[in-house]
Amino acid sequence: MLMPKNVKYRRQHRGRRSGVATRGNYIAFGDFAIQATEAGWITSRQIESARRAIRGHVKRGGQLWIRVFPDKPVTQKPAETRMGSGKGAVEFWVAVVKPGRILFEMSGVAPEIAEEAMRRARMKLPMATKFIQREAEVISQAVADKPVAAPVVEEDNSIGEEVIVEEL
Repeated sequence: MLMPKNVKYRRQHRGRRSGVATRGNYIAFGDFAIQATEAGWITSRQIESARRAIRGHVKRGGQLWIRVFPDKPVTQKPAETRMGSGKGAVEFWVAVVKPGRILFEMSGVAPEIAEEAMRRARMKLPMATKFIQREAEVISQAVADKPVAAPVVEEDNSIGEEVIVEEL
């Protein structure tokens, strides 16, 4: 599971969940993504569970980017403990997610496969999310893995003008 190697302070306050994501709110690497539509915490177990759901559906091929990292410690005191005696021990790690944040990105697979894989991953997450993708022309070029042919420029000898001929 994901967790920081070391931290400056072991325990943190809970913080506020207001506002929208100002960073990490656009598709940077892949063609398809899961975007959060409400605020919340995602634990490292939930991130790993969603990652496995995506990998299980795609099998081989494609690339996956996890755009959130659980860097916030959450503490809990043992059950039936009296009040006082300090803050509890760190139990698990969470990633703070605000509306608009991209959680997972994917590329190198067909749109139908990506949508189903992301749907399975969305079921594992504790907040409302949506599936988004880049513009259609960019995706079709990436999935086809064909270089886009440049238009051929021919010169018309009779007039001396250039004529652009597109190859299909």
